[in-house]
Amino acid sequence: MPTDTAPDRAFAVWLSTPNVAAAEIASQAGYGAVILDIEHGAFDLAALDRFVPFLRALGVEVLAKVLAPERGPIQQALDFGADAVVIPHVLGVEHAREVTAYAKFPPLGDRSFAGGRTTSYGGYDDPWVHRQDRGTRCLPMIEDARALEQAAEILALPTVDGVFVGPSDLSLRRGRGAYRRDDGDFADLARIADAAAAASKPWLFPAWSEEEQVFALEHGADQIALTMEFTALGDGLRSALAQARRLTAKEEARC
Repeated sequence: MPTDTAPDRAFAVWLSTPNVAAAEIASQAGYGAVILDIEHGAFDLAALDRFVPFLRALGVEVLAKVLAPERGPIQQALDFGADAVVIPHVLGVEHAREVTAYAKFPPLGDRSFAGGRTTSYGGYDDPWVHRQDRGTRCLPMIEDARALEQAAEILALPTVDGVFVGPSDLSLRRGRGAYRRDDGDFADLARIADAAAAASKPWLFPAWSEEEQVFALEHGADQIALTMEFTALGDGLRSALAQARRLTAKEEARC
């Protein structure tokens, strides 16, 4: 049954597959953004070519976490119509300067033009170039120790529209081991949030737990990923099975 809740772009769902039903359910539930984990998920170019415009037709923002910090994956995601590219494994400000340029056209950056979906399968002009540069966001990930140290410099780049935090990789690369949401983790997150605020640019965060969600809201995160596709599926399956087992045990006790 459709919900009366309007989609809210502040809250995103994380998809690892081109799951049409999951996207429709998320949209009906009120999620206003979808993060496509192309880096670790099961997406190929043909699937993205179909799935990105489908998501746009649902009225949700599409953030593509691309395969690698390289020209091809970044440009392809934007050519398919993604609203934003999330670029993983950015090593520092000089690396960010190079790879984020692929998301913006000259003279601002070094994106290559391709006619097609984004030009409505026609030509282009200077106003179109400016609209693309303003309207499609480039979000390097802060998930490396040096990128954290240089977060302010990365955010100052004109080709950067904000940053996306990768807390698990960041914890590993900061020598803390697995991400446990400890004081060191939250200190790093606060450092990134402060740098984003100082630059007047947004920061985005996958916040699976209530503790992380409270932190993100208190520190002004622009968008928060609330759950992953497989986590939501697993939670639903476990909940139904647990309920059936409780009812079975109750019936057996009655008999």
